[in-house]
Amino acid sequence: MNQKLKTARLSIISNSTLITLKMVVGIFSGSVSIISEAIHSLMDLIAAVIAYYSVRISDTPPDKEHPYGHGKYENISAVIEALLIFVAAFWIIFEAVKKIAGSAEVEMLGLGIGVMVVSGIVNAWVSRQLYRAARKHDSIALEADALHLKADVYTSLGVAAGLALIWISGFHVLDPILAIAVAIFILKEAYLLIRRAYSPLLDVSFDDNEIEQIKKIIHGHNLQYHNLRTRKAGSKKFADFHLEFIQNPSVAEANEICDKIKMELQERFTNIDVTIHMDTTRDI
Repeated sequence: MNQKLKTARLSIISNSTLITLKMVVGIFSGSVSIISEAIHSLMDLIAAVIAYYSVRISDTPPDKEHPYGHGKYENISAVIEALLIFVAAFWIIFEAVKKIAGSAEVEMLGLGIGVMVVSGIVNAWVSRQLYRAARKHDSIALEADALHLKADVYTSLGVAAGLALIWISGFHVLDPILAIAVAIFILKEAYLLIRRAYSPLLDVSFDDNEIEQIKKIIHGHNLQYHNLRTRKAGSKKFADFHLEFIQNPSVAEANEICDKIKMELQERFTNIDVTIHMDTTRDI
């Protein structure tokens, strides 16, 4: 099993454990903020499962029906994850408003604080592993999963601090207010994720800095180009352009130059597919 799959599986295991702890403590304590965190972790678990299978599919080689590979499965999974986060956030707000109207008290505050602190520590560590793998393999699915857990770190510690305030002050209305604050944080997270994940589905090009690096590599061989096109599909990148040969090299020389440029681009960009069209003033 490769590193991407191992890291995605780690997220599934950690989320499953934390959901169980949060839900049990939330139900017995009557804390809607802890239950909201359990729902948040449930969304993280669903996201982790989606990320796991999208990574497996996206890493499969191109085939007859998908000649450019399966990279966009990662983007699709990230969009689905973002939509799930929206659903979870609105559910939390609905339940928190009901709790404010009901004005029930929260019990077992010490245990609730402990579970939230443990959850924050565990998710901080798992999120770091996911970000590391996402950067190494340029995986939007793993990055989305890491973003979920990073948000869970902040919300878990925020809920822990809020429960501590309830313990000190006795103002139990802080519990549903904390839950609403968690939901608002989650909505922002979902918006940022869906914006990042959706763009590559429309074959968005590389960013300006990446384009400049391609130009620099080409110009480093004292050559010009035209019709440069780039796009991304999950962790897979594609670039094609026409290379202008003014001095009319031989076929072997032109191929050697193209091979060198491809090699330099592949060293600079992870998982890139490069197509070069050779243009000369005469046939070579």
